[in-house]
Amino acid sequence: GPSHVKLQLVDKKPSLCGLTPSLEKRHQMLCGTSRSRSLGISAGNPSIVKNSQQELSGLFKSARRHPIALTRVSNESYSGYVAGGEGLEDMSGVEESTEKVLIPGLPDESESAAISSGFWEWKPKLTVHYEKAGCDNVNSPALLFLPGFGVGSFHYEKQLKDLGRDFRVWALDFLGQGKSLPIEDPAPLSKKAYLSEQKNIPWGFGDKPEPWAKNLVYSVDLWRDQVKYFVEEIIGEPVYVIGNSLGGYVAIYFAACNPQLVKGVTLLNATPFWGFFPNPIKSPLLAKMFPWAGTFPLPDNVKKVTEIVWQKISDPQTIADILKQVYADHSTNVDKVFSQIVETTQHPAAAASFASIMCAPTGELSFNESLSSLAVFRCRENNIPICLVYGKEDPWVRPIWGQQVKRQLPEVPYYEISPAGHCPHDEVPEVVNYILRG
Repeated sequence: GPSHVKLQLVDKKPSLCGLTPSLEKRHQMLCGTSRSRSLGISAGNPSIVKNSQQELSGLFKSARRHPIALTRVSNESYSGYVAGGEGLEDMSGVEESTEKVLIPGLPDESESAAISSGFWEWKPKLTVHYEKAGCDNVNSPALLFLPGFGVGSFHYEKQLKDLGRDFRVWALDFLGQGKSLPIEDPAPLSKKAYLSEQKNIPWGFGDKPEPWAKNLVYSVDLWRDQVKYFVEEIIGEPVYVIGNSLGGYVAIYFAACNPQLVKGVTLLNATPFWGFFPNPIKSPLLAKMFPWAGTFPLPDNVKKVTEIVWQKISDPQTIADILKQVYADHSTNVDKVFSQIVETTQHPAAAASFASIMCAPTGELSFNESLSSLAVFRCRENNIPICLVYGKEDPWVRPIWGQQVKRQLPEVPYYEISPAGHCPHDEVPEVVNYILRG
Protein backbone atom coordinates (compact mmCIF):
# COMPACT_ATOMS: atom_id res chain seq x y z
CA GLY A 1 0.00 0.00 0.00
CA PRO A 2 1.01 3.67 -0.26
CA SER A 3 3.71 4.29 2.33
CA HIS A 4 2.33 7.66 3.42
CA VAL A 5 -0.82 6.00 4.70
CA LYS A 6 1.17 3.87 7.13
CA LEU A 7 3.37 6.77 8.16
CA GLN A 8 0.41 9.00 8.97
CA LEU A 9 -0.99 6.37 11.31
CA VAL A 10 2.41 5.79 12.91
CA ASP A 11 2.81 9.52 13.54
CA LYS A 12 -0.64 9.91 15.07
CA LYS A 13 -0.71 6.70 17.09
CA PRO A 14 2.82 5.48 17.91
CA SER A 15 1.24 3.29 20.58
CA LEU A 16 -2.11 1.57 20.79
CA CYS A 17 -2.10 1.46 24.59
CA GLY A 18 -4.84 4.08 24.83
CA LEU A 19 -7.29 2.13 22.71
CA THR A 20 -10.11 0.23 24.33
CA PRO A 21 -10.25 -3.52 23.66
CA SER A 22 -13.30 -3.10 21.44
CA LEU A 23 -11.24 -1.01 19.04
CA GLU A 24 -8.28 -3.38 18.83
CA LYS A 25 -9.63 -5.01 15.69
CA ARG A 26 -9.50 -1.68 13.86
CA HIS A 27 -5.74 -1.20 14.30
CA GLN A 28 -3.85 -4.23 13.10
CA MET A 29 -0.38 -5.15 11.93
CA LEU A 30 1.15 -7.42 9.35
CA CYS A 31 3.84 -9.71 10.76
CA GLY A 32 6.45 -11.84 9.02
CA THR A 33 8.48 -14.61 10.66
CA SER A 34 11.98 -15.42 9.56
CA ARG A 35 11.83 -19.15 10.33
CA SER A 36 8.90 -20.21 8.15
CA ARG A 37 6.64 -19.07 5.37
CA SER A 38 4.05 -17.41 7.54
CA LEU A 39 2.61 -13.97 8.02
CA GLY A 40 0.29 -12.58 10.62
CA ILE A 41 -1.83 -9.61 11.52
CA SER A 42 -1.60 -8.63 15.16
CA ALA A 43 -3.68 -6.36 17.38
CA GLY A 44 -1.02 -5.70 20.01
CA ASN A 45 1.39 -2.76 20.32
CA PRO A 46 3.35 -2.48 17.06
CA SER A 47 7.09 -2.77 16.73
CA ILE A 48 7.65 -0.67 13.62
CA VAL A 49 10.51 -1.85 11.44
CA LYS A 50 12.40 0.28 8.94
CA ASN A 51 12.10 -2.18 6.09
CA SER A 52 8.29 -2.23 6.22
CA GLN A 53 7.95 -1.73 2.49
CA GLN A 54 10.00 -4.87 1.88
CA GLU A 55 7.78 -6.81 4.27
CA LEU A 56 4.66 -5.62 2.45
CA SER A 57 6.16 -6.66 -0.85
CA GLY A 58 6.96 -10.04 0.67
CA LEU A 59 3.30 -10.66 1.55
CA PHE A 60 2.06 -10.11 -1.97
CA LYS A 61 4.88 -12.11 -3.52
CA SER A 62 4.18 -14.96 -1.08
CA ALA A 63 0.48 -14.94 -2.00
CA ARG A 64 1.42 -15.43 -5.63
CA ARG A 65 3.66 -18.40 -4.88
CA HIS A 66 1.24 -20.19 -2.56
CA PRO A 67 -2.11 -19.53 -0.84
CA ILE A 68 -2.12 -17.32 2.24
CA ALA A 69 -4.62 -18.22 5.00
CA LEU A 70 -5.27 -15.37 7.45
CA THR A 71 -6.63 -16.96 10.64
CA ARG A 72 -7.55 -15.08 13.81
CA VAL A 73 -5.85 -16.52 16.91
CA SER A 74 -5.57 -15.41 20.50
CA ASN A 75 -3.17 -16.33 23.30
CA GLU A 76 -1.34 -14.65 26.19
CA SER A 77 1.05 -12.73 23.95
CA TYR A 78 -0.86 -12.35 20.71
CA SER A 79 -4.32 -11.47 19.50
CA GLY A 80 -5.03 -11.09 15.82
CA TYR A 81 -4.51 -12.90 12.52
CA VAL A 82 -1.85 -15.43 11.56
CA ALA A 83 -1.31 -16.43 7.97
CA GLY A 84 -0.30 -19.97 7.13
CA GLY A 85 1.66 -20.76 3.97
CA GLU A 86 1.37 -23.76 1.72
CA GLY A 87 -1.51 -26.05 2.50
CA LEU A 88 -3.49 -23.31 4.27
CA GLU A 89 -2.67 -24.85 7.64
CA ASP A 90 -3.76 -22.91 10.72
CA MET A 91 -1.11 -21.50 13.05
CA SER A 92 -1.61 -21.64 16.79
CA GLY A 93 0.65 -18.79 17.87
CA VAL A 94 3.22 -16.19 17.01
CA GLU A 95 6.77 -15.95 18.28
CA GLU A 96 7.77 -12.96 20.39
CA SER A 97 10.54 -12.16 17.89
CA THR A 98 8.10 -11.62 15.06
CA GLU A 99 8.66 -8.28 13.37
CA LYS A 100 5.51 -6.23 12.98
CA VAL A 101 4.36 -3.67 10.44
CA LEU A 102 1.37 -1.45 11.11
CA ILE A 103 -1.75 -1.91 8.98
CA PRO A 104 -4.10 1.09 9.10
CA GLY A 105 -7.46 0.45 10.69
CA LEU A 106 -10.62 2.03 9.33
CA PRO A 107 -10.52 5.82 9.55
CA ASP A 108 -12.58 7.73 12.07
CA GLU A 109 -15.68 9.42 10.73
CA SER A 110 -13.90 12.78 10.70
CA GLU A 111 -11.11 11.36 8.54
CA SER A 112 -13.29 9.30 6.21
CA ALA A 113 -13.87 10.22 2.60
CA ALA A 114 -17.24 11.80 1.87
CA ILE A 115 -19.70 9.63 -0.07
CA SER A 116 -22.07 11.10 -2.64
CA SER A 117 -24.87 9.42 -4.60
CA GLY A 118 -25.93 9.79 -8.19
CA PHE A 119 -28.31 8.41 -10.80
CA TRP A 120 -27.41 7.65 -14.41
CA GLU A 121 -30.05 6.98 -17.04
CA TRP A 122 -28.43 4.31 -19.15
CA LYS A 123 -31.49 3.61 -21.29
CA PRO A 124 -35.02 5.07 -21.30
CA LYS A 125 -36.64 4.26 -17.93
CA LEU A 126 -33.55 2.27 -16.82
CA THR A 127 -31.80 4.39 -14.21
CA VAL A 128 -28.67 3.19 -12.41
CA HIS A 129 -27.92 4.27 -8.85
CA TYR A 130 -24.31 4.58 -7.77
CA GLU A 131 -22.17 6.01 -4.98
CA LYS A 132 -18.74 7.58 -5.28
CA ALA A 133 -15.93 8.92 -3.12
CA GLY A 134 -12.52 10.48 -3.64
CA CYS A 135 -13.24 12.00 -7.02
CA ASP A 136 -10.86 14.87 -6.19
CA ASN A 137 -7.98 12.38 -6.30
CA VAL A 138 -7.63 13.09 -10.00
CA ASN A 139 -4.23 11.42 -10.43
CA SER A 140 -5.17 8.23 -8.58
CA PRO A 141 -6.47 4.96 -10.04
CA ALA A 142 -10.21 4.39 -10.43
CA LEU A 143 -11.87 1.54 -8.49
CA LEU A 144 -15.31 0.09 -9.21
CA PHE A 145 -17.10 -2.18 -6.72
CA LEU A 146 -19.84 -4.56 -7.86
CA PRO A 147 -22.36 -5.88 -5.27
CA GLY A 148 -23.69 -9.32 -4.56
CA PHE A 149 -27.25 -10.58 -5.04
CA GLY A 150 -29.87 -8.69 -3.04
CA VAL A 151 -27.63 -5.83 -1.95
CA GLY A 152 -26.27 -2.66 -3.52
CA SER A 153 -23.62 0.01 -3.34
CA PHE A 154 -24.41 0.49 0.38
CA HIS A 155 -22.59 -2.79 1.05
CA TYR A 156 -19.28 -1.07 0.20
CA GLU A 157 -19.57 1.86 2.58
CA LYS A 158 -16.39 0.83 4.43
CA GLN A 159 -14.43 0.73 1.17
CA LEU A 160 -15.79 4.05 -0.08
CA LYS A 161 -14.94 5.83 3.17
CA ASP A 162 -11.48 4.31 3.53
CA LEU A 163 -10.14 3.82 0.00
CA GLY A 164 -11.83 7.02 -1.12
CA ARG A 165 -9.16 8.94 0.81
CA ASP A 166 -6.51 7.89 -1.71
CA PHE A 167 -8.34 6.65 -4.80
CA ARG A 168 -11.36 7.48 -6.92
CA VAL A 169 -13.96 4.92 -5.91
CA TRP A 170 -17.36 4.02 -7.35
CA ALA A 171 -19.93 1.38 -6.34
CA LEU A 172 -23.08 0.75 -8.35
CA ASP A 173 -26.40 -1.04 -7.99
CA PHE A 174 -27.19 -3.63 -10.64
CA LEU A 175 -30.40 -3.02 -12.53
CA GLY A 176 -33.20 -4.82 -10.71
CA GLN A 177 -31.48 -4.45 -7.32
CA GLY A 178 -30.89 -1.81 -4.67
CA LYS A 179 -31.95 1.61 -5.89
CA SER A 180 -31.64 0.65 -9.56
CA LEU A 181 -35.19 -0.70 -9.65
CA PRO A 182 -37.48 0.75 -12.35
CA ILE A 183 -39.20 4.08 -11.76
CA GLU A 184 -42.31 2.90 -13.64
CA ASP A 185 -44.24 -0.34 -13.87
CA PRO A 186 -42.62 -2.42 -16.66
CA ALA A 187 -45.83 -4.41 -17.26
CA PRO A 188 -48.96 -2.76 -15.84
CA LEU A 189 -52.50 -4.04 -16.03
CA SER A 190 -54.65 -2.79 -18.87
CA LYS A 191 -57.20 -0.21 -17.82
CA LYS A 192 -60.07 -2.70 -18.10
CA ALA A 193 -58.25 -5.32 -16.01
CA TYR A 194 -57.16 -2.68 -13.51
CA LEU A 195 -60.74 -1.60 -12.84
CA SER A 196 -61.78 -5.21 -12.22
CA GLU A 197 -58.97 -5.86 -9.73
CA GLN A 198 -59.88 -5.54 -6.07
CA LYS A 199 -56.32 -5.21 -4.82
CA ASN A 200 -53.08 -3.49 -5.71
CA ILE A 201 -50.82 -5.85 -7.60
CA PRO A 202 -47.01 -5.60 -7.72
CA TRP A 203 -45.31 -3.99 -10.68
CA GLY A 204 -44.53 -6.45 -13.47
CA PHE A 205 -47.58 -8.59 -12.68
CA GLY A 206 -49.76 -7.00 -15.38
CA ASP A 207 -50.77 -8.27 -18.77
CA LYS A 208 -48.70 -6.27 -21.28
CA PRO A 209 -45.12 -4.92 -21.21
CA GLU A 210 -44.33 -1.29 -21.78
CA PRO A 211 -42.33 -0.65 -24.98
CA TRP A 212 -39.15 0.14 -23.00
CA ALA A 213 -39.48 -3.14 -21.06
CA LYS A 214 -40.44 -5.45 -23.92
CA ASN A 215 -37.17 -7.41 -23.91
CA LEU A 216 -36.00 -6.50 -20.41
CA VAL A 217 -34.42 -9.36 -18.44
CA TYR A 218 -32.28 -8.87 -15.34
CA SER A 219 -29.48 -11.18 -16.47
CA VAL A 220 -25.70 -11.30 -16.15
CA ASP A 221 -25.51 -10.26 -19.81
CA LEU A 222 -27.46 -7.10 -18.98
CA TRP A 223 -25.23 -6.39 -15.96
CA ARG A 224 -22.07 -6.99 -18.00
CA ASP A 225 -23.23 -4.38 -20.51
CA GLN A 226 -24.36 -2.05 -17.71
CA VAL A 227 -20.86 -2.12 -16.21
CA LYS A 228 -19.24 -1.58 -19.62
CA TYR A 229 -21.22 1.56 -20.38
CA PHE A 230 -20.90 2.82 -16.81
CA VAL A 231 -17.11 2.65 -17.07
CA GLU A 232 -17.13 4.31 -20.48
CA GLU A 233 -19.66 7.06 -19.81
CA ILE A 234 -19.37 7.81 -16.07
CA ILE A 235 -15.82 6.89 -15.06
CA GLY A 236 -14.24 7.49 -18.45
CA GLU A 237 -11.12 5.32 -18.08
CA PRO A 238 -10.08 1.72 -17.33
CA VAL A 239 -10.75 0.61 -13.76
CA TYR A 240 -9.72 -1.83 -11.08
CA VAL A 241 -12.94 -3.81 -10.67
CA ILE A 242 -13.81 -5.61 -7.42
CA GLY A 243 -16.82 -7.90 -7.03
CA ASN A 244 -18.36 -9.87 -4.18
CA SER A 245 -20.45 -13.00 -4.80
CA LEU A 246 -22.61 -12.30 -7.88
CA GLY A 247 -20.56 -9.14 -8.36
CA GLY A 248 -17.45 -11.31 -8.64
CA TYR A 249 -19.02 -13.30 -11.47
CA VAL A 250 -19.97 -10.10 -13.29
CA ALA A 251 -16.50 -8.63 -12.66
CA ILE A 252 -14.65 -11.51 -14.32
CA TYR A 253 -17.29 -11.72 -17.10
CA PHE A 254 -17.00 -8.00 -17.80
CA ALA A 255 -13.20 -8.18 -17.76
CA ALA A 256 -13.13 -11.13 -20.16
CA CYS A 257 -15.37 -9.32 -22.65
CA ASN A 258 -13.81 -5.86 -22.21
CA PRO A 259 -10.15 -6.27 -21.20
CA GLN A 260 -9.34 -2.82 -22.61
CA LEU A 261 -11.48 -1.28 -19.84
CA VAL A 262 -9.87 -3.20 -16.97
CA LYS A 263 -6.65 -2.55 -15.04
CA GLY A 264 -7.16 -5.32 -12.47
CA VAL A 265 -9.76 -7.70 -10.99
CA THR A 266 -10.32 -8.71 -7.36
CA LEU A 267 -12.80 -11.49 -6.54
CA LEU A 268 -14.35 -11.53 -3.06
CA ASN A 269 -16.01 -14.93 -2.57
CA ALA A 270 -17.12 -14.81 -6.20
CA THR A 271 -19.96 -17.14 -7.11
CA PRO A 272 -18.75 -19.49 -9.88
CA PHE A 273 -22.17 -19.94 -11.50
CA TRP A 274 -25.31 -17.95 -12.19
CA GLY A 275 -28.56 -18.74 -14.00
CA PHE A 276 -30.45 -21.96 -14.59
CA PHE A 277 -31.83 -21.58 -18.11
CA PRO A 278 -29.90 -21.84 -21.41
CA ASN A 279 -28.59 -18.70 -23.06
CA PRO A 280 -30.53 -17.92 -26.28
CA ILE A 281 -27.37 -16.82 -28.14
CA LYS A 282 -25.15 -19.64 -26.95
CA SER A 283 -27.82 -22.39 -27.16
CA PRO A 284 -30.71 -21.09 -29.33
CA LEU A 285 -32.39 -24.45 -29.91
CA LEU A 286 -32.27 -25.45 -26.26
CA ALA A 287 -33.51 -22.02 -25.19
CA LYS A 288 -36.67 -22.45 -27.29
CA MET A 289 -37.72 -25.27 -24.97
CA PHE A 290 -38.23 -22.67 -22.22
CA PRO A 291 -40.97 -20.24 -23.32
CA TRP A 292 -40.30 -17.79 -20.48
CA ALA A 293 -36.91 -16.66 -19.25
CA GLY A 294 -37.26 -13.61 -17.06
CA THR A 295 -39.13 -11.15 -19.28
CA PHE A 296 -42.11 -8.99 -18.27
CA PRO A 297 -44.91 -9.53 -17.49
CA LEU A 298 -44.58 -12.66 -15.41
CA PRO A 299 -46.69 -15.62 -16.62
CA ASP A 300 -49.65 -16.53 -14.42
CA ASN A 301 -48.06 -19.70 -13.02
CA VAL A 302 -44.85 -17.79 -12.22
CA LYS A 303 -46.85 -15.03 -10.51
CA LYS A 304 -48.38 -17.53 -8.09
CA VAL A 305 -45.04 -19.12 -7.21
CA THR A 306 -43.36 -15.71 -6.90
CA GLU A 307 -46.02 -14.43 -4.50
CA ILE A 308 -45.47 -17.43 -2.21
CA VAL A 309 -41.67 -17.34 -2.33
CA TRP A 310 -41.47 -13.55 -2.08
CA GLN A 311 -43.70 -13.43 0.99
CA LYS A 312 -41.22 -15.68 2.76
CA ILE A 313 -37.91 -14.32 1.45
CA SER A 314 -38.81 -10.64 1.94
CA ASP A 315 -39.86 -11.18 5.56
CA PRO A 316 -37.51 -9.20 7.86
CA GLN A 317 -36.93 -12.25 10.05
CA THR A 318 -35.81 -14.27 7.01
CA ILE A 319 -33.45 -11.47 5.99
CA ALA A 320 -32.00 -11.35 9.50
CA ASP A 321 -31.52 -15.13 9.49
CA ILE A 322 -29.73 -15.04 6.13
CA LEU A 323 -27.37 -12.31 7.32
CA LYS A 324 -26.61 -14.33 10.43
CA GLN A 325 -25.86 -17.32 8.23
CA VAL A 326 -23.48 -15.59 5.80
CA TYR A 327 -21.62 -13.45 8.37
CA ALA A 328 -19.18 -15.64 10.30
CA ASP A 329 -18.37 -12.87 12.77
CA HIS A 330 -21.67 -12.10 14.48
CA SER A 331 -20.14 -9.09 16.20
CA THR A 332 -20.19 -7.26 12.86
CA ASN A 333 -22.82 -4.53 12.91
CA VAL A 334 -25.20 -5.27 10.03
CA ASP A 335 -27.99 -2.87 11.05
CA LYS A 336 -27.46 -0.62 8.02
CA VAL A 337 -27.22 -3.54 5.63
CA PHE A 338 -30.38 -5.07 7.11
CA SER A 339 -32.41 -1.84 6.89
CA GLN A 340 -31.29 -1.18 3.30
CA ILE A 341 -32.28 -4.69 2.19
CA VAL A 342 -35.68 -4.40 3.91
CA GLU A 343 -36.25 -1.02 2.26
CA THR A 344 -35.50 -2.51 -1.18
CA THR A 345 -38.01 -5.34 -0.66
CA GLN A 346 -40.76 -2.75 -0.16
CA HIS A 347 -40.36 -1.32 -3.68
CA PRO A 348 -43.39 -2.20 -5.87
CA ALA A 349 -41.10 -3.72 -8.54
CA ALA A 350 -39.02 -5.81 -6.14
CA ALA A 351 -40.98 -9.10 -6.39
CA ALA A 352 -41.12 -9.21 -10.20
CA SER A 353 -37.46 -8.16 -10.41
CA PHE A 354 -36.55 -11.02 -8.09
CA ALA A 355 -38.43 -13.46 -10.35
CA SER A 356 -36.70 -12.08 -13.45
CA ILE A 357 -33.26 -12.44 -11.86
CA MET A 358 -33.88 -16.00 -10.69
CA CYS A 359 -35.31 -17.13 -14.05
CA ALA A 360 -32.92 -15.22 -16.33
CA PRO A 361 -30.74 -17.27 -18.71
CA THR A 362 -27.09 -17.98 -18.07
CA GLY A 363 -24.43 -15.70 -19.53
CA GLU A 364 -22.87 -16.12 -22.94
CA LEU A 365 -19.70 -17.07 -21.08
CA SER A 366 -19.63 -19.21 -17.96
CA PHE A 367 -17.43 -18.28 -15.01
CA ASN A 368 -14.72 -20.73 -16.09
CA GLU A 369 -14.94 -19.63 -19.72
CA SER A 370 -14.51 -16.02 -18.60
CA LEU A 371 -11.46 -16.99 -16.57
CA SER A 372 -9.97 -18.89 -19.52
CA SER A 373 -10.63 -15.99 -21.89
CA LEU A 374 -9.04 -13.51 -19.50
CA ALA A 375 -6.11 -15.87 -18.92
CA VAL A 376 -5.40 -15.94 -22.66
CA PHE A 377 -5.43 -12.15 -22.75
CA ARG A 378 -3.17 -11.98 -19.68
CA CYS A 379 -0.66 -14.27 -21.39
CA ARG A 380 -0.75 -12.19 -24.54
CA GLU A 381 -0.78 -8.71 -23.00
CA ASN A 382 0.41 -9.41 -19.42
CA ASN A 383 -1.28 -6.34 -17.97
CA ILE A 384 -4.38 -7.39 -15.98
CA PRO A 385 -3.55 -8.52 -12.43
CA ILE A 386 -6.07 -10.71 -10.62
CA CYS A 387 -6.42 -11.15 -6.85
CA LEU A 388 -8.52 -13.74 -4.98
CA VAL A 389 -9.87 -13.04 -1.48
CA TYR A 390 -12.17 -15.56 0.23
CA GLY A 391 -13.78 -15.77 3.65
CA LYS A 392 -13.10 -19.26 4.97
CA GLU A 393 -16.44 -19.75 6.76
CA ASP A 394 -18.64 -18.85 3.78
CA PRO A 395 -21.53 -21.37 3.81
CA TRP A 396 -22.49 -20.60 0.19
CA VAL A 397 -19.31 -20.07 -1.84
CA ARG A 398 -16.86 -22.22 0.05
CA PRO A 399 -13.12 -21.54 -0.36
CA ILE A 400 -12.78 -24.67 -2.49
CA TRP A 401 -14.17 -22.58 -5.36
CA GLY A 402 -11.49 -19.96 -4.88
CA GLN A 403 -8.83 -22.64 -4.64
CA GLN A 404 -10.01 -24.02 -7.99
CA VAL A 405 -9.51 -20.58 -9.53
CA LYS A 406 -6.03 -20.49 -7.97
CA ARG A 407 -5.21 -23.80 -9.64
CA GLN A 408 -6.52 -22.49 -12.95
CA LEU A 409 -4.48 -19.28 -12.58
CA PRO A 410 -1.55 -20.40 -10.38
CA GLU A 411 0.31 -17.08 -10.65
CA VAL A 412 -2.43 -14.95 -9.02
CA PRO A 413 -2.39 -14.19 -5.26
CA TYR A 414 -4.95 -15.99 -3.10
CA TYR A 415 -5.96 -15.00 0.44
CA GLU A 416 -8.26 -16.99 2.72
CA ILE A 417 -9.45 -15.10 5.81
CA SER A 418 -10.84 -16.61 9.02
CA PRO A 419 -13.16 -15.97 10.68
CA ALA A 420 -14.95 -14.40 7.75
CA GLY A 421 -17.95 -15.53 5.77
CA HIS A 422 -19.53 -14.59 2.46
CA CYS A 423 -18.84 -10.84 2.79
CA PRO A 424 -15.22 -10.39 3.92
CA HIS A 425 -15.19 -6.75 2.78
CA ASP A 426 -17.81 -5.96 5.44
CA GLU A 427 -16.61 -8.34 8.18
CA VAL A 428 -12.86 -7.62 7.97
CA PRO A 429 -12.75 -4.43 5.87
CA GLU A 430 -9.38 -3.27 7.19
CA VAL A 431 -7.77 -6.52 5.98
CA VAL A 432 -9.52 -6.49 2.60
CA ASN A 433 -8.77 -2.79 2.07
CA TYR A 434 -5.13 -3.43 2.90
CA ILE A 435 -4.94 -6.21 0.32
CA LEU A 436 -6.67 -4.01 -2.27
CA ARG A 437 -4.14 -1.21 -1.71
CA GLY A 438 -1.36 -3.69 -2.37
